[in-house]
Amino acid sequence: MEHVTVAGTEVPALGIGTWQMEPETAYDAVSDALDIGYRHVDTAQLYENEAGVGRAIADADVDREDVFLTTKVNPRHRSVESIVDSVADSLAALGTEYVDLLLIHWPNPLADLETVMDGLNETVDREMTRHIGVSNFGKDRLDRARELSDAPILTNQVLFHPWWPQRELLAYCQREDVMLTAYSPLANGALLDDALLEEIGERYGKTGPQVAIRWATQHENVATIPMSTSRAHIAENLDIFDFKLTRAEHDRVTRPSYLQTGKALFGGMLSG
Repeated sequence: MEHVTVAGTEVPALGIGTWQMEPETAYDAVSDALDIGYRHVDTAQLYENEAGVGRAIADADVDREDVFLTTKVNPRHRSVESIVDSVADSLAALGTEYVDLLLIHWPNPLADLETVMDGLNETVDREMTRHIGVSNFGKDRLDRARELSDAPILTNQVLFHPWWPQRELLAYCQREDVMLTAYSPLANGALLDDALLEEIGERYGKTGPQVAIRWATQHENVATIPMSTSRAHIAENLDIFDFKLTRAEHDRVTRPSYLQTGKALFGGMLSG
């Protein structure tokens, strides 16, 4: 396992995502992931599977201290009290006294960002979380959140894959010592049969999806949280740290495309 170090904190560069998983499915996936060697787990209030995730961590033969656990606040919580209360509910569901990282899941246009950041900072003060961050923020909103927060913003969790490489945001994160956490590194599955990824993978004895995930982790300050419910695929996603793409290969994989990204997002909505 490689790690990303930002703000003096070390985070496993690969984690397991649990979006769209029912609690029992999340329990099985996280159990498999921890058994295989993952130590980074991502969930959210909106996923409604925190109880399954928490049970998997409790039942695993892994110390809680060794698992980097992230959850996200439903953006409808926009007062300090509502945010803190929702996190108390999350901790109860997860069966843990703290999470390692707490994010606001989306920017809510009806919410006051200063109040939201005050709420996240309050959870740090109450030792409900060790770190805070944001999700789905653009560069300017991320910059503003950092200005408004007493605690460092550890990460911005965003869509990030070869068709959507977030170059401006990534450069900002690298410059400002913020981690970019990449979700949907396989573009909602649209990259599973990508011919270029398969061609490059053949040189290393790897699959196309492994190339896409390795592409993400080779960026400075980037961690990624691919989602899978298959033990074989969960294991495959982790088996990426024994090869490295060349600069030329990395550049070939990077193919920014609004069209492909849009199609992948639409396809993901249909399948969800």
